[in-house]
Amino acid sequence: MAKTDTAHLASRFRVTDRHFRIKDVDPGDTRGLELKERADALLQQGIKRLQDLQEKLYAQDRWSLLLVFQALDAAGKDSTIKHVMSGVNPQGCVVTSFKQPTAEELDHDFLWRCSKRLPERGYIGIFNRSYYEEVLVVRVHPELLAKQRLPDKPVTKNIWHDRFRHIRHFEDYLVSQGTVVRKFFLHVSKEEQRRRFMERLDHPDKNWKFSTADVLERQLFGDYMDAYEEMIRETATTAAPWYVVPADNKWFTRLVVAAVVIDALESIKPSFPKLDEDKMRELASARKALEAERSGKSKTSNKHK
Repeated sequence: MAKTDTAHLASRFRVTDRHFRIKDVDPGDTRGLELKERADALLQQGIKRLQDLQEKLYAQDRWSLLLVFQALDAAGKDSTIKHVMSGVNPQGCVVTSFKQPTAEELDHDFLWRCSKRLPERGYIGIFNRSYYEEVLVVRVHPELLAKQRLPDKPVTKNIWHDRFRHIRHFEDYLVSQGTVVRKFFLHVSKEEQRRRFMERLDHPDKNWKFSTADVLERQLFGDYMDAYEEMIRETATTAAPWYVVPADNKWFTRLVVAAVVIDALESIKPSFPKLDEDKMRELASARKALEAERSGKSKTSNKHK
């Protein structure tokens, strides 16, 4: 995957302002069918580049990268993360999957549980779902908001816009502290989602992935699309952009996500640390000691001959 290909794929699906319309993104888009024949090779090239960039990010220990994944069920979040990050050193990457909030988490502000899992410097942090659930599923299911036991004052008709504002400020703060933020919405069509649900039902080894709740949520597909559209409009910024990635073709989804991650890391130009004079003298001293040790062993060996 050449640098120009990476930049093109990354920019094509980038959203940074409030003019976004979800209907303008085709979930089946592949930007040219000829790519499919080269998809595996391109992805492997991307993984290799990502591996090199991550090693430098970890060694430099100055920046961190936060990748946020949001999508409807069966859009391919898990498999995308698995394939794109397959070459990354696990020591420098942490994946957190956020499920239904616990009682303890509900007793805190809506950003609290995600704040605890932010990546430290040198690390890539991946959120499989995130604080954005608080303006998606909680908005589509208002009864969930009642379970948060909030005081009456903040629960007004403006609560969603208030949360959008809090999220923008939160991400601005992260960026100002050296965390690069990239957010992905994997956009799957309703028909492709149905096909994947059927596949889970038809194959015994995939039955475990299926939940009857998936069918119930599917009835709210349009409500979710409306919620996603406004969420992306209100929280897409130049510093923390959204990428609305077509997800009907998994091979293409993975290519786009890999391109965005590579582009994000290249934007900060990570490099191996340059050692100061004191450290260089330490290394020279260590080299002499090791060479002397080897020389001593050689002399001892000669005496026994």
